[in-house]
Amino acid sequence: MKRSDDLLAGLDDIDWAALGHAYGSAEDVPGQLRAVCGPDEEARESAFRSLFGNIFHQGTRYSASPYAVPFLVRIAVAGPVGARADALLLLTRLAIDWHDEYDLPLGIDTAAWRAAATSPEENLRWYDEQIAAEIDEERLKHLREGRTYCAAGHPVDAREGALRSYDAVRAQLPVLLELLGDQDPDIRAKTAYLLGWFPEEAGATLLSLLACLDGEPDPVCVATVLVSVGLLADHDPDGRLRHHLDHEHPLPRWAAATALTRMLVAHPAAAPGLPPAESIAAELAAFGAGPAPESATAHHAGDLHSYTVRSLLHLMGATEDPDGILLEIVHALPHLKKTGVVPRPLADRAENLLEALFEPTDTTTVFTELSPGRQKLLKVLAELLTAEDFQPVPFGSDLHEQFIQYGLPGTRPALRAYAGLSTEGKDPNAPLPDPWKPLRNH
Repeated sequence: MKRSDDLLAGLDDIDWAALGHAYGSAEDVPGQLRAVCGPDEEARESAFRSLFGNIFHQGTRYSASPYAVPFLVRIAVAGPVGARADALLLLTRLAIDWHDEYDLPLGIDTAAWRAAATSPEENLRWYDEQIAAEIDEERLKHLREGRTYCAAGHPVDAREGALRSYDAVRAQLPVLLELLGDQDPDIRAKTAYLLGWFPEEAGATLLSLLACLDGEPDPVCVATVLVSVGLLADHDPDGRLRHHLDHEHPLPRWAAATALTRMLVAHPAAAPGLPPAESIAAELAAFGAGPAPESATAHHAGDLHSYTVRSLLHLMGATEDPDGILLEIVHALPHLKKTGVVPRPLADRAENLLEALFEPTDTTTVFTELSPGRQKLLKVLAELLTAEDFQPVPFGSDLHEQFIQYGLPGTRPALRAYAGLSTEGKDPNAPLPDPWKPLRNH
């Protein structure tokens, strides 16, 4: 470990008080970074909790966020043993938020992200135009405050603010690549996970990732590298992914199939050099039908069965028996697990499945006219989904509206009756309770 003053060299050269985070001025960030580098484990953990809550607050990044990146990189490379993995995790969140929740299995689309972001210069022009045209004094006051905030360097467009942190981490990738050779397998795996989210740097990172596969003993690390290679490459380099379909451990086999799925769907021109979609689907199906592994990659917050469902869903269009793959998806649904990111993964995957498999309609679809796979899917969903899963926003999801949109029953009792299951004494015709009623009564 380097001395803390080496790890934090230049920390006091930054005007942290002029930068912002979720709770206002970022003047407390230097103290938190010092605590991360200190010998007190409890203080270190507290400092990381603070950093996860201020410079990365529920996915939002702030003007201070990219300035913390170089120090976190030094900590990840040479900081205290207990701080290195947490620094890598925070760097990943500062770069990509929870993108694996909505961009897997195909990976992150940085080109679309950059195109959608509004630059500070564009925002300042917008403020100037609004201020020039506004006559209401109260609105004019708020516009001037917004312009001052933007002119001070604070991001007012969330996408642009996120890109600042993403590009700050991207600039440090040559340093982080060293960690692929670290003695700690957890550090190697977390580094490989991070690298998979930078497709613009694939030319510089793919060879290093592939080199990790030679002699790597840790199956979690192997699996993480394989998924990242699949997210970055446009072909199977030297057949390395195909080769790992025969790995002795099920986790790397799953990862190879996951990576090949992305390649087959995102780069169809590579298909002649890949295994048939049916053999890829078979490996995913075998994994999906079994219990969750004791050790998992970081993808989907460790809920690899959710990842498997999404990959199989993409493969349905690439095989001659899509209904057969749907039945394999059904076998994976009972194994989805709650995570700190997604507390109701089955409800989320149900929305993905409804959107992919059903057409919007104003009439109720006759159950017996559905394909066997769709019938089985709805029966399993009727058994596994809870009444709470159907609760509408603000306390639930929009799953109720999704079912109704596709001509399907929008409550658990109604769905069970529709699928020929017992309603368990519940009225299938009863509407959902009003989610606002408790608040109004209170």
